[in-house]
Amino acid sequence: MPDLLFKKRAEKKTRFFSAFRSTVFATLTLATSLLAFSSTAQAVILDTTLNEQVVMVPAASGGRTVELETTIFKPLGNGPFPLLIMNHGKALGNPRNQNRDRFLVISREFVKRGYAVVIPMRKGFSKSSGDYADPGCNMTAHGQLQAEDLDSTLAYLRTQGWADNDNIVVAGQSYGGLTALAFGTHASPGVKGLINFAGGLKMHGGDCRWEQSLVQAFASYGARTTLPSLWFYGENDNHFGPALAARLRDAYVQAGGRARLIAYGAFKRDAHGMSGSRDGVKIWWPETEKFLREVGMPTDTLYAINEEYKFPKTEFATIDNVEAIPYLRGSAREQYRTFLSKSLPRAFAVSPTGAWSWAEDGDDPAAQALADCQKNSSQPCRLYAVDDRVVWSDEQGIAASTATAAAPAPVTTSAITGP
Repeated sequence: MPDLLFKKRAEKKTRFFSAFRSTVFATLTLATSLLAFSSTAQAVILDTTLNEQVVMVPAASGGRTVELETTIFKPLGNGPFPLLIMNHGKALGNPRNQNRDRFLVISREFVKRGYAVVIPMRKGFSKSSGDYADPGCNMTAHGQLQAEDLDSTLAYLRTQGWADNDNIVVAGQSYGGLTALAFGTHASPGVKGLINFAGGLKMHGGDCRWEQSLVQAFASYGARTTLPSLWFYGENDNHFGPALAARLRDAYVQAGGRARLIAYGAFKRDAHGMSGSRDGVKIWWPETEKFLREVGMPTDTLYAINEEYKFPKTEFATIDNVEAIPYLRGSAREQYRTFLSKSLPRAFAVSPTGAWSWAEDGDDPAAQALADCQKNSSQPCRLYAVDDRVVWSDEQGIAASTATAAAPAPVTTSAITGP
């Protein structure tokens, strides 16, 4: 069976291994601490600034009950909160090796407007039990099989007093976008609209005519839903380019579906990861705000969020002083010069062992740089530079720039690591 590829974010130049998360997060003004959450598998760092929690949601699978690892972000208070159910995609390889998705960029924008954001990992992904179902080249079935887990998620949410089950938006990115549109055919009460971020599924190898199958799937979904939907596809999407996106929209609409396609221009190296980048908010939020108002969902900001990273500039060296960086050996200084050519946000980390890493883009490149550096180092890595400022100080404590427990590694950045 050929691999099915979903790349949720910018192209990665290295594999991501064990997680190592920075303790610095965007903060709500009403809460600023972090909480270590213990599970039977490992300790993870949860972002209490967004009231993050992870629950195991029961779901049916072949006559037995399985559990879906589900991330929930909520505002302060008891609710009830309108809901955004956000759906993940699929990376190459075994879905059990996929990290828990958090969609921090999207989650932050919705939580500060009073929404609870619910992100279920579907059967067979990450720590969810059950098996991932692969119907091969049948893209219609792919979406519908994944959408079954959203029925289970909503059944759980209807038992929660904090959830406003009369005001729900279902969204997804790539394979999750396909899932969201498939779920639109279920006519679930309380769901007011669908948001599709670069939705689809791409098959590699074999003789599957996956594009045509994908068009057929979108036509099937459009014929069986009355929900309005908002779609985002960029010009340089390396999976679903403008021509295919237009075909998908036409098939969906001509079958009776309601869709507004936002065909924006090029975004960085690959528009497929636009929704996972902080820089993508200016593309998707204005149109999303308009869409939410049209379907009767709230859009006013209720919580002030400081979205800047708290890494103060030091006077250790200027950002372009390549020779000042401690511990680097061999060609590593050339990699720092490469780092200086990257776009913001970006971060560079280094360790006393000579290990280093840089990362760019995504929601938290600082955490990514630390995580990738640490996997090659027996000593703690520290941030040397963030964006256009040096944050290194010989006097600063190591604990200020490293995590003390394992956490889901961010997978939203382009990164390279050494030695």
